[in-house]
Amino acid sequence: MKLTDRLLKIASLVTKGKRVADIGTDHGYIPVYLLNKGDVPFAILADVNKGPLENARGEVRYNKLLDKVDLRLGSGIEVLEKNEVDEIIIAGMGGILISQLLEAKPEVAHSAGKLILQPMQAQDELRCYLLNNGYEILDEVLVKEDFRIYEIIITKYTGKNTPVEDDIYYEVGKKLIENNDELLKEFIDKKIYKYNAVIEKLEGKSGEGIDKKREESNVAIEKLKNIMK
Repeated sequence: MKLTDRLLKIASLVTKGKRVADIGTDHGYIPVYLLNKGDVPFAILADVNKGPLENARGEVRYNKLLDKVDLRLGSGIEVLEKNEVDEIIIAGMGGILISQLLEAKPEVAHSAGKLILQPMQAQDELRCYLLNNGYEILDEVLVKEDFRIYEIIITKYTGKNTPVEDDIYYEVGKKLIENNDELLKEFIDKKIYKYNAVIEKLEGKSGEGIDKKREESNVAIEKLKNIMK
């Protein structure tokens, strides 16, 4: 089995020897890959939809791993019990949905040694939720697949809130900056391009809301440029 670059990067962030749960597992590629490598001893594969879970069951059966997994139908981490696994993967969903899944059964989210989160959008809102609800962001990485750059957030619950001093750090995680991620410049350039596109679209238009949007976009561009200095 060959994983995509995004899935391979997520798999590489799981700690060897730990029990893992893959929420929204789809075909179960990440846990099957980790089990085949011997990196994890046990995995829970969960999905809210029956079709994807059956796809995962087929993948597990094909790889003769049925004795090392538990397949569960249900919503998010609600299928898990406290301390049942060491690390939890939630990938390929929106950032707001991920925060809602964590909130749905906090005793499970809080007991995990590590949460590996890969939001497809609303990444800033997920960071804001985490840092203002007792989670510490341990690390962040970027991975490029085709023409898109994906953000992966590694976090755990500590009970201590650590809000950022400027909202720009919800948009670009501090760990990405500290690590000088090799994709950081391209990642920021893409954000600047999008803000410039917004400004261009507003050209010639006026109004309180429009003027505010233009100003916010200009301010964000300057902050993003300063990050790279």
